[in-house]
Amino acid sequence: MTKRDYQKLAAPFLKSPKKRKALIVSDLVLTGLVYLAYPILLLVLFFLRDERFWRCFFVPAVSFLFVSGLRKLIDAPRPYEKLHFRPILHKEKHGESFPSRHVFSVFVIAFAFYYTCLPVGVVLTVFGILLAAVRVVGGVHFPKDVLAGAGIGILAGVLGFFVF
Repeated sequence: MTKRDYQKLAAPFLKSPKKRKALIVSDLVLTGLVYLAYPILLLVLFFLRDERFWRCFFVPAVSFLFVSGLRKLIDAPRPYEKLHFRPILHKEKHGESFPSRHVFSVFVIAFAFYYTCLPVGVVLTVFGILLAAVRVVGGVHFPKDVLAGAGIGILAGVLGFFVF
């Protein structure tokens, strides 16, 4: 993507304070709901002494550590660094853009729910798609970052919950 592509994507949100605020709030709400749902899932499984607790704990944890290490190793610049623009989503972090850990997390957590509660998994998948779009339009990730994050999250979920 070029700087012009980002300017085109962001233009409706930069022209309208309401749309800009809606994008920022969407990022916070989508992220917050997923990060709230996951510990609730773990608590429910733990208190019910459900054997799925350990898998739901370890699959996201181990794959999260893998993605975090991969990001540090690759250390890809963020769009606003590489293309020199001010992102809509305020971020002061440099590098570690690839893959998107936010999007990865939503998808691997969605698969924890596919494993335990299918309807919530479906809702979280929709949240993941929306969050990926928000992170790109917001200027903090390239499309390849969110696609890789989603892909790794899905792969980790499929392998961790349904194959092994």
